[in-house]
Amino acid sequence: MKTLYLDCFAGLAGDMFIGALLNLVPDKRVLSEGIKKLTDLDPSEYELIIENTTKNGISGINFDVHTHHHHEHEHDHEHEHHHHGRNLADIEKIIMSSGLSDRVKIEALRAFSILAEAEAHVHGTTIDKIHFHEVGAVDSIIDIVGAFILMEALNWPRVLFSSINTGYGTVECAHGILPVPAPATEYLLHGLQIFSDSRLEPMERTTPTGALLAKVLAAGFSTIPPGKIIASGFGFGNHESKDIPNALRALLIETGNEIDGLIHEKISVIECNIDDMNPQDYEVVSEKLFMAEALDVWTENINMKKNRQGLKLCCLCKPDFALKLSNIILKFTTSQGVRIRDYDRVRLDWKIEEVETSLGKIHVKITNLNGEILRKIPEYEDIKRLSELNNMSMLEVRNLIAREI
Repeated sequence: MKTLYLDCFAGLAGDMFIGALLNLVPDKRVLSEGIKKLTDLDPSEYELIIENTTKNGISGINFDVHTHHHHEHEHDHEHEHHHHGRNLADIEKIIMSSGLSDRVKIEALRAFSILAEAEAHVHGTTIDKIHFHEVGAVDSIIDIVGAFILMEALNWPRVLFSSINTGYGTVECAHGILPVPAPATEYLLHGLQIFSDSRLEPMERTTPTGALLAKVLAAGFSTIPPGKIIASGFGFGNHESKDIPNALRALLIETGNEIDGLIHEKISVIECNIDDMNPQDYEVVSEKLFMAEALDVWTENINMKKNRQGLKLCCLCKPDFALKLSNIILKFTTSQGVRIRDYDRVRLDWKIEEVETSLGKIHVKITNLNGEILRKIPEYEDIKRLSELNNMSMLEVRNLIAREI
């Protein structure tokens, strides 16, 4: 399994993120080709600059968007602009009418709605009333959509961040001087791990777009995870600083070590004993856990003290998600506490592929050992969908598809 690790020792901004990820993709054109698919954006409005450069003695990639109608940057997000800016509906139209993949569209729309919510919160208004320039700016659209284009080019790895350096001091906004992090950035950073270092010169090191990308992409915050580094690089921001380079480091790490064709990995099991909950309510908890990246959820029958019948609720997950999932269990069940155990898991290597069949597209889980295919299992939800679509029984669909995959 591949993990993308982002080392935010000098902060985080949209341009730094894209610059850092460009080091990891074999063909840099994937970014400009993807941005061209935003057909509602006039190509004369912007120019993408990608250059290999050095900063404070280290080499990396500097990514920038030169906009031709106006030269505001994401640091001007607090300014009030009286000429027209795009609102959230305009942005949604630009994204939905593009030729980008469904996943890139969905991720970008979700990111923009979170950004809109932050801006509305800071200005004390509602999302629909905001003609916010920060979101309207072409460079913001390119930074956010570009980030997901590159994530897709890397095949959507799990993303871990270091603690994020916010910087400190003050920043000049339309309404005077405010402390760093600026209000929208600070609102977006809720729930994330941050720090600032007073040994460095005061400046704004994390921008709203940077905070937003961490919010939507982070599976967790940690030091560098164990594994093999397969690619790395620095992405540079626009600030100059004498102490540390204004840079973000990205590492692509292979974290599942494969031996004998098997994948060896760490896995966590969260469990708790419950004897006072309506059995129907487990379904809701289970759905929430699966939505939040649980790998499996099940219950076991147990006998508790005074021979009371109870259930043990169990949840299987990657270690980075254990705390997030424990929170869900504690909030949505009657349990007062959970036990978390880490296990070594050995599993077969598998991948999910989309296969075209005479009944329609279907996702198939293909399991292999040392490159030899062991079995191909069509996804249950797809069989159910095709069964309804073609007015056939599940068995008929399974039998027909088995011959075609």
